[in-house]
Amino acid sequence: MADFWVLLGTDYCGKSSVLEALADGRSAIHPVSYDRHMLPEEYAPHAGLHALLGTALRDGGGTYSGDFVLSLLQVGVVYLRDRALAGPAGRTVLLDSYYYKVLAKCRLLGLDGDRAFRWWRTFPQPRGVVLLDVDPADAWRRSGEGALLNPMEHYGTAGTRAEFLRFQADLRDLLLDEVARLPVVRISAGGDVAATTAAVARAVGEPGLRETAARARGGRL
Repeated sequence: MADFWVLLGTDYCGKSSVLEALADGRSAIHPVSYDRHMLPEEYAPHAGLHALLGTALRDGGGTYSGDFVLSLLQVGVVYLRDRALAGPAGRTVLLDSYYYKVLAKCRLLGLDGDRAFRWWRTFPQPRGVVLLDVDPADAWRRSGEGALLNPMEHYGTAGTRAEFLRFQADLRDLLLDEVARLPVVRISAGGDVAATTAAVARAVGEPGLRETAARARGGRL
């Protein structure tokens, strides 16, 4: 197992808010995310791939093949692997849940990538996983009751509440299946950003992050 952790969670669990709160450098945690606004300058060109992926997902298989979509998704997974292996000395690397979530979502949505999946499973495994646990009904509310959904966050094509809730419940099960052999710390994702960020810091062994520091980012998950 490598010397990093993964912040895991289903959609709208508040993971991005926690990683952003940790990115201010006030703790010994080094957050790594594939979100566009958290990419380092040398990876700025990747931002265009995010837009292309969104287009390909909305296409529904008309212009872009499943292999093409899978290839775009794989860029993010490999990016996280590389950043984990090149983490700064003396800081605890905390990876975005994308490291496992892409694989789980592809399995749920029937994207055929057995060879890619086998390769991804050979990637370094973390010291442990922190699971931000959110009730799917709360996640639905955070999604603007479906207004913010993308096609990889629900079953079917309509993005109904029922399709979303069922997908999120199945996603949680598959995520836990992928990390079944790893230590998992569960944290409720129902609180505010400051308290949740401090709980994550304690879970990965870096309790020096004060809630007051995280609170500077403010807000709820």
